[in-house]
Amino acid sequence: MRFAKYKGPEITNIEAHNERRKEKYASNPDIDLSRSKHNFHLIEPPQRYRAEAEQQISAAGCRTRKDSVRLVEVLFTATPEFFQGKKPPEIRQYFEEALHFLEQYQAKETIISAVVHMDEKTPHMHLSFVPLTPDNRLSAKEIVGNKKKLSWWQDKFWEHMVVKYSDLERGESASQTGRDHIPPRIFKEMTRLTKQRQKLDQLLAGIGPLNGKKRAAEISELLDSYIPAVEKMRTQLKKYSTAFTNTRAENEKLKRKNKKLSESLDEATHESVLKQLKDAKLQREYQEALAILERIPKEVLDAYTHMGTTERNHPMKQGLWAWEVIIWQKKKAINDYGTGIPQHEMEALARVLLPEIEKFYASEEGQRQFAQWKEAQQSLAMVG
Repeated sequence: MRFAKYKGPEITNIEAHNERRKEKYASNPDIDLSRSKHNFHLIEPPQRYRAEAEQQISAAGCRTRKDSVRLVEVLFTATPEFFQGKKPPEIRQYFEEALHFLEQYQAKETIISAVVHMDEKTPHMHLSFVPLTPDNRLSAKEIVGNKKKLSWWQDKFWEHMVVKYSDLERGESASQTGRDHIPPRIFKEMTRLTKQRQKLDQLLAGIGPLNGKKRAAEISELLDSYIPAVEKMRTQLKKYSTAFTNTRAENEKLKRKNKKLSESLDEATHESVLKQLKDAKLQREYQEALAILERIPKEVLDAYTHMGTTERNHPMKQGLWAWEVIIWQKKKAINDYGTGIPQHEMEALARVLLPEIEKFYASEEGQRQFAQWKEAQQSLAMVG
């Protein structure tokens, strides 16, 4: 739910967008005019927006200035995941419920237009009204309010809609600084991250002298996507941290506010329990994703961090990186109850890797790259 205020000439532009009066919308590539036939009105404008607004303001006997807000637009929508799989009649019912919500706080006759756009990426409704108060004053400031009042609007809208749509993602909460509903996309991202973690777990568990070089390259390639994914998940879960604590309290608050909703909210509470279980599973999987990083040796992570992608794909670098993994596994064996790699296996791996390294540096390609590396080092020294 989002509010926007308009004073004068810009009302014409808003109308042109809402009512699709243009032939092209270069500034908004998301609009697919071939689908505009699926747009629909819940309230059709009786005349042009500006003319209707001026007529209502005049009839109310309100004085206006050049900078007076004559029109307020409310944007109603939801996440793409919320609309996924919903049929047109179900989408229409959702926006009808949103319209019914606003009509509880704003006189129906002041609403000029309520049009639903189905020709963009996500269905949404533009609702435009003249900001007249019950005592016929023109005051968008009083109706829309400040930041605190905007939070109040978000609370009221969610309280109204959650009765029928328990999976609706909520806007900002007046009592919380974070967000209190985790969208489905986060769970999908965690599923992908968990699969990567399981793959990394297999690579770390099965590394040995005969596959050390190959596994080192595979681990390096996996870390290229795994580490950024873990960091992204950390940021997102921090944003939605309140969702892990306040679902039950929110439903109890709603029950106290309106006893008539108790039956519906009992059902919502049941959904809330399921939500808490899903949230707990999400948090546990994230902790497991972090835990496996702790199993990767510090030496290996340091080497990975300071090694660019090109270097990680270099044959010799892969060999040395494999060496670091094996050496760390041996160090771990000393302090890890004998679960590391035996000394004879490390020596066997060395016998496999050393000829490959020597062969590379004896080749023309190896000598060429080594010469380039020396030149680069000399250039750096001169710059220093």
